[in-house]
Amino acid sequence: MAVSSNQAFLERRTRSLTMVRKLVEGRTEMLSLYGQLASKKPFQEYQEVPSLLQDFCAALIDYTANAHFQLYRFFAEKRERRQEVLEVADRIYPRIVDATQTVLDFNDKYDSEQQTFQLASLEEDLSRLGEHLADRIELEDRLIDILSVQRN
Repeated sequence: MAVSSNQAFLERRTRSLTMVRKLVEGRTEMLSLYGQLASKKPFQEYQEVPSLLQDFCAALIDYTANAHFQLYRFFAEKRERRQEVLEVADRIYPRIVDATQTVLDFNDKYDSEQQTFQLASLEEDLSRLGEHLADRIELEDRLIDILSVQRN
């Protein structure tokens, strides 16, 4: 039985909106942990900082990986047909990659058992990461906005 073009359209939109929902859920969890961690300054005074930092790093990597392996792979595999969406994705992707490198560098530094010597630089590193995350989120929101437009 052939799938109607309207049904195929609805399936594509459902897939893209599901990817967006997962991205936003992961982002929300990561930002919540970011806020919890940032509220613990000065970091050496709180025993829960290492555990919270581990949780934050895990959420940060999950969020980043979900964006890359779900949403951006969707574009790389040419599964998106709307030209305006592809144009936005092509424009923002290089900047997303730059922000991703900052995420990976932060994770490499802090997702380890030996955090005590690194807590002195956590405030500065967390601030720098926050700036990159804000840029990344702004870029992703542009993509989310255009993905959410319901056109055939």
